[in-house]
Amino acid sequence: MPERIIYYSDEAHDDFAGMNIRPKPVGADFRFINDNPFWKAAAAVVYRLIATPVAWVVCHVVYGARIENRGVLRRLRRQKTGCFLFGNHTQSAFDAFFPSMLSFPRKCYIITGPEAISVPGLSQIVRMVGAIPLPDSVDGMRTFGAAVGRRIRERSAVAVYPEAHIWPYYTGLRNFSAGSFVYPVKCGVPAVAFAVTYRQRRIFKKLPPRIVVHVSEPFEPDPALPERRARMQLRDQVFNFMQTHICTPENYAYIRYVRRPEEAQGDHADTDTGRG
Repeated sequence: MPERIIYYSDEAHDDFAGMNIRPKPVGADFRFINDNPFWKAAAAVVYRLIATPVAWVVCHVVYGARIENRGVLRRLRRQKTGCFLFGNHTQSAFDAFFPSMLSFPRKCYIITGPEAISVPGLSQIVRMVGAIPLPDSVDGMRTFGAAVGRRIRERSAVAVYPEAHIWPYYTGLRNFSAGSFVYPVKCGVPAVAFAVTYRQRRIFKKLPPRIVVHVSEPFEPDPALPERRARMQLRDQVFNFMQTHICTPENYAYIRYVRRPEEAQGDHADTDTGRG
């Protein structure tokens, strides 16, 4: 049985990360890429010697993660191309560290909300380990897009959580738009989906479940399609892969999500388990 029940009202906007951080503004003047050689050297040390070992411990020891089809990232690396990673957003620490494990030894950047770089004293560290915050202005989006494109040209991986908000241990898949898929289409590089699922522990059943991550084969943007249709095609391919692996009876509901009665539609809304 689930340990907790969380009531939600708006699938698209409710967030249960519990951080309560006031985000800093991220405008057109934000320095998305820092080319100072001393900063870059410090970032390399922080990423390789500190963040990468911590990520391994968090993913494999704390969460007991098992990755299926991880070799797809190795094959892409041999092709010397950057790529985008798209996953469901069901953890805080795991989701922050897992993309770097999946892309290793290639560096992975993560598109985040501005809250990620708004913790006092940690902004530079978070940026060094790969956070690229979303801007809050049209001009900022242009600079942001240029920074993402440069990281892809450097053959890095860029991770995106299209659901945007964290729902811990959620065993369903929330709808998301094709907006995030503009980047693989514009850059002409593959999108790889990963679906985080949960399995109840066999012995210590009261502990949080173990994680199994399913990784897709690369989805290539179709250059013959208009941009809008190519984005939608990629979105549907990623969504369908994630839904196939997430919305199954094997995905253990450690926390159950229930729509609030005043927001419910129909007789069965108050028994929604969050699957599909």
